[in-house]
Amino acid sequence: MGRPRQPILSVDKIAAAALRLVDEGHDLRMGDVAAALGVRPSSLYNHVGGKADVVEAMRGLIFHDVPRAVDTGVDASGWEAQLRSLLRRYRESFARHPRVIPLLTAQTVSAPSVMAMYDELATVLVGCGVPESRLLDVVTVLDSFVIGAALDVVAPDDVWDSSAAATDHLRRAIDASPRGRERADRAFELGVELLVAGIAAITV
Repeated sequence: MGRPRQPILSVDKIAAAALRLVDEGHDLRMGDVAAALGVRPSSLYNHVGGKADVVEAMRGLIFHDVPRAVDTGVDASGWEAQLRSLLRRYRESFARHPRVIPLLTAQTVSAPSVMAMYDELATVLVGCGVPESRLLDVVTVLDSFVIGAALDVVAPDDVWDSSAAATDHLRRAIDASPRGRERADRAFELGVELLVAGIAAITV
């Protein structure tokens, strides 16, 4: 029998199987990934070094479809629109796979497609005047905001019980607020505008 034209396994196939398992609520175990692919666990190690490699490959898959923020250079007058667009896409990528977030935040980022996104983000920020001495501070703030906003997308429709509020201010705010995705989207867009204004305040 001739050899198959394409290998049965690849890093992307392993990552995709792992991603499906985690999305379904399973812990990430190499044995479970192998079972999902119909191979022995030892076969996986011909393509990945271990669980950390699988997590990074999963990160790469999640961000693979995030469009490039910029092509060449940065027009300082348009950085706000570029940043808003990138943050929205970044949030949507995380929001599609919320169960993976704890795995991703527990290890160093190295996936090429993800580092490319951070390179583009850095280009936008430096291009609009963020000093390099503050660049990682700003990136960390944006990361924290987007990760929280992504988790908020999959929060319950009713995040707070208004009947348990101790003040009329909070009770009225909860009762008047939209529910579900509409509430999450509205809060996210407000956060983006606050961040844009804050970044503008520290530009040189």
